[in-house]
Amino acid sequence: MRIAVIGAGMGGLSAAAALAKLGHEVTVLEAHNLPGGCAQTFLQRGCRFDAGATLAGGFNRGGPMALLEEATGARFNTRQADIAMAVHLPGEAPVLRYGDGRWAQERLRAFGPQAERFWHWQESRADLLWAFATHLAPWPPQRPSDLLMLLADAARLLAARSHVGLSLSLAREAVSALGRYLPQGNESLRMFIDAQLLISAQCQSDRANALYGACALDLPRREVRHVAGGIGALAFELSRTLTAHGGRVIFRSRAHRIVVERGRAMAVETAMGRLEADAIIANLTPPSLARLLGEHAPKELAVPPSEMEFGAFTVYAAVESACDDRCLHHQIVLRRPLSEGNSLFASLSPSWDESRAPRGLRALTLSTHTRLEPWLKLRDHEPVYEERKASLAAQLLESAKAALPGVIRDVAFSLAGTPSTFRDFTLRAGGWVGGRAQTSLRVGMAPRVMPGLWLVGDSIFPGQSVAATALGGMRVARQLHGDYSSSLSVSRSNWSMSPISSSISRSMP
Repeated sequence: MRIAVIGAGMGGLSAAAALAKLGHEVTVLEAHNLPGGCAQTFLQRGCRFDAGATLAGGFNRGGPMALLEEATGARFNTRQADIAMAVHLPGEAPVLRYGDGRWAQERLRAFGPQAERFWHWQESRADLLWAFATHLAPWPPQRPSDLLMLLADAARLLAARSHVGLSLSLAREAVSALGRYLPQGNESLRMFIDAQLLISAQCQSDRANALYGACALDLPRREVRHVAGGIGALAFELSRTLTAHGGRVIFRSRAHRIVVERGRAMAVETAMGRLEADAIIANLTPPSLARLLGEHAPKELAVPPSEMEFGAFTVYAAVESACDDRCLHHQIVLRRPLSEGNSLFASLSPSWDESRAPRGLRALTLSTHTRLEPWLKLRDHEPVYEERKASLAAQLLESAKAALPGVIRDVAFSLAGTPSTFRDFTLRAGGWVGGRAQTSLRVGMAPRVMPGLWLVGDSIFPGQSVAATALGGMRVARQLHGDYSSSLSVSRSNWSMSPISSSISRSMP
């Protein structure tokens, strides 16, 4: 089957590499000169910075990244993190998010025995939901066959542990906010949970869906690893694997239009020509996909402006650091707000990875939530825009230095990124990152947009993060391959590539 993938983010590359391994003819069109999208690593003055302050989890046995290696043949060069991250609450000792049995002692120290009932509930629900997600369940179901598969998966998962009380509890939790299950009066716990949910579910405990939130809080327990070369090396490895299976990635090739005929997506048009396909996978946000479809865009792709409220403000700094490699990710909760949030996330390159920075320096990425609209308005007023960017960058660095004195000794140089930066480099509408706030299990869009067209990325279940978008990509690959295998009408003709030149196709930039 001829498959065109728009966008070389983690969702698109996961689907592409899995389908190429299954024998399909796959071409990925990427507007940038690097793969990875929001999970790319870029070079600046000898340092390789991760585009976002993030961590790579899900490498546990049977976890999302282990499944991705199995599905694609990729082999990721990583080292296990001793501590997934440290969360710094105002006036308190850092809470260390261990991924093993030490977490039980750490949370008891930090939040006391009255919080244990919540943690037992959270871990039991996370185990169930991660198992559900790694079955690549077709959620939300779009066809009778999806519903049958979904029911079969749910029955298998519940068979060993199900009883009437659990089933009733799950039904109630599926429509409840996670805050309902937090003990009253434990403000440190609530502050911790709110901070963790903001970076994993795009909302806090008063709004986050209970089951999704339980799962999102669990990523540090799912084997966090440090990636040699930076987080973007995952996308490079998937690109390499894709080409090894006969597929290809065409960089600097921006899609301008998806051709729809008689209700079916048929081709992708770029400046270089038209690419015919039996199936198209769009690793895009819904608004960006709607733009490519024009008058053919279904109403489901419309995202209310209120749900595209936040983006990221980032600082990339080359720093002198005395930090060892036990803990390289830090979430810092502040007493006063930085931009529109009161927390920042810091990711430091490992000392052992000499590809990330010149000798004596480490690559640091800082990130905080910020509203999109003010930045987009200021973009037309360059002096004011640059002044606000410099001011907020200085605040982030000052706050990080104060909270992490051993991590940041001195700053050799730094640069900042705003939602406008993400818009320009990732082509995400408005610079919107992270997807929708996970307030309901129905927030994630159904991946089958129309006949011949599929959506992957952080807008489909199970949402944001490297692990989640990889799962979403594999799930679409399984469904698409299943549709093809059961159909005798799908064309197996050669690619129609006229007049796209193969000379611009390359597996690595």
